Amino acid sequence: MNDMIEEARSILKKVYGYDAFKQGQEAAITSILRRQDTMVIMPTGGGKSICYQIPALLFEGVTMVISPLISLMKDQVDALESVGIPATYINSTLSHQEMNRRLEDVITGKYNIIYIAPERLETESIYRLVGQVQIAFVAVDEAHCVSQWGHDFRPSYMTIDRFIEGLAERPVVAALTATATERVQQDMSQQLNLRNPEIIKNGYNRENLTFTVLKGVNKHHFIVDYTMKHQGEAGIIYAGTRKDTENICKLLVKQGLRAGMYHGGMGAEDRKQNQEKFLYDDVDVMVATNAFGMGIDKSNVRYVIHYNMPENIEAYYQEAGRAGRDGLPSKCILLFGAADVQLRRYLIDQSEDLDEARKHMKYEKLQQMTQYAHVTYCLRKYILTYFGDEEIEDKCDNCSNCNGNIIKEDMTLEAQKILSCVVRMKERFGTKIIAEVLKGSKNKRVLQLGFDRLSTYGLLSELTIGAVKDSINLLIAEGYLRMTHDEFPIVKITERGVKILKGIEQVYRNVIEEEEVQVKEELFEQLRQLRRDMASNEHIPPYLVFSDASLREMCKQYPTNEIAMLRVKGVGEAKYKKYGEPFMDRIKRYVEEHHIQVDTLDMHIHEKLATKSKKQKEPSCFISAKLFLELQDFKEVAKERSIQVRTVENHIFEAYAQGFEINMDQFIPDGYEERILETIKEMGKERLKPIKEVSDTCVTYNAIKAVIAKHDL
Repeated sequence: MNDMIEEARSILKKVYGYDAFKQGQEAAITSILRRQDTMVIMPTGGGKSICYQIPALLFEGVTMVISPLISLMKDQVDALESVGIPATYINSTLSHQEMNRRLEDVITGKYNIIYIAPERLETESIYRLVGQVQIAFVAVDEAHCVSQWGHDFRPSYMTIDRFIEGLAERPVVAALTATATERVQQDMSQQLNLRNPEIIKNGYNRENLTFTVLKGVNKHHFIVDYTMKHQGEAGIIYAGTRKDTENICKLLVKQGLRAGMYHGGMGAEDRKQNQEKFLYDDVDVMVATNAFGMGIDKSNVRYVIHYNMPENIEAYYQEAGRAGRDGLPSKCILLFGAADVQLRRYLIDQSEDLDEARKHMKYEKLQQMTQYAHVTYCLRKYILTYFGDEEIEDKCDNCSNCNGNIIKEDMTLEAQKILSCVVRMKERFGTKIIAEVLKGSKNKRVLQLGFDRLSTYGLLSELTIGAVKDSINLLIAEGYLRMTHDEFPIVKITERGVKILKGIEQVYRNVIEEEEVQVKEELFEQLRQLRRDMASNEHIPPYLVFSDASLREMCKQYPTNEIAMLRVKGVGEAKYKKYGEPFMDRIKRYVEEHHIQVDTLDMHIHEKLATKSKKQKEPSCFISAKLFLELQDFKEVAKERSIQVRTVENHIFEAYAQGFEINMDQFIPDGYEERILETIKEMGKERLKPIKEVSDTCVTYNAIKAVIAKHDL
């Protein structure tokens, strides 16, 4: 046995070029070489493939690697052949003739490693193969797919045990995965019928990854800024829908970035080409749905951004884990929005192939994922605890909750108001209506149920509905409230929550402390004088040119081009065209006189856009949408553009459909979104008039259009 281990070390050096095994690899290989069934759990980038490839080179007979990942099969076979190891794969991409030729080569001994998709196991050609060769070793890759309690259950994996038991002589079996909770590990062992397996757990911690959660940011602006600042670095942006994927990719390409996209609605050839462009660094950024990434062996991905929240922690950690496989520092950023939860819940609701038990499990996992976005303690600790890792440090110093400019803000009084409201509502309602009661909403359901007579009604009227929901979710994430895992989840108070109500404990939220930038009073006074002169010429009050807040922001950011100026709060398209140039000229002069270094990022974007402006005219709907964000009135936009009000309204929803960031909730009456959605599902969206006629008078055509746009119906 010792000789085989020494030979394994020799292969590692001669074939793979490594002096030593990574953590866990030697233990896994030793177990397999002892012909012991083995379960290997290693994080992405931990080197799972070597754990079965080296034993395959030492065993007499054929090793069969079962994998659901067609792209991974080809990549790994190519990698093995590049180092002189003969291997092949069998999957649906091959012609019948080519498949038979490869199987014949296995029989004649040309290959002793064969990758195969689980769907092929019970075909006649495979039965013929296993009748003529000895299968010495079966490695089940992505083994979590066998578990109905995992995040990526595949029914085809249920045939693996039957296939193995049908072989003339049972081989040694290894199950390998990057993510599996204790429950999934037990299920893997049972479903694959592993015999007294050795379990090699290498831990889930990826110390080189920095985890960040951002809430309330303009997602499009953030993505453009981030990718522009990291040009030349490989990154993946995950979006929840095909539509978002396409819109984000178009946005990045429009900025001159090398971006590609990947989703299930594309043709197989287009997907393949885009994937190869990313692998070969022909594009820097891949915008994709979760259809992309499993088995993609690209080690130098420097960042993974989630534009939408995934359905569960397993999916998030697997997708985020595609960053930094080379061990170098890399970023994992989640852009959280409340609509993400609604989208995920809707997708679960619409899944007709799920029984009640699996639906309940998915709701539970969704809630755990939502809690990740709201916890105030270490994000890494939350993830590792989820997977059952023990002895975790309370502070990692490498996540946004540990290393940001965080201050703890006492929210005990606010928490007591929320907890009291939950109790007074008899713990029988969900987050949405609790938030409406605390806000003091006058929607029909709140009034019908008499909640306007509760002492907690309107206690948080100074906050937005969204802010109240965020606070409720924080209390759930921290364990002061709990949520049932049903289709219509109910919020209940916990023992920890009771302690808050009694004043025994306090609650804190994380607040990012923004660094104060000293506004240059000299520049501020120059801009004020310029504003005064321009206002005087037009006989209008100075604040109608730009507010003091806008001037102070200009003094902090030094905008010297159109893109930068439009990012100043209070500067819209119309005001920029009317007043922007003189203010930028004054700022440029100040910057030059005081030798101030200004970030050239925005100038770079400006130059890119200027180069393209002759070829690409901005869509009319985008112009209307930008004006609406500034003026907040359909009639004013119509007047500014000399078009009909209805045209402006249509432009807003058209711009949203094309990826323009605009809040649809402002058009929907409080508490009516679900009702409108149900009516649309019942009556269809082809004609809006019937929907309007059966709705309450407060439901406008724009409200109906907003619900259709928001839910991508």
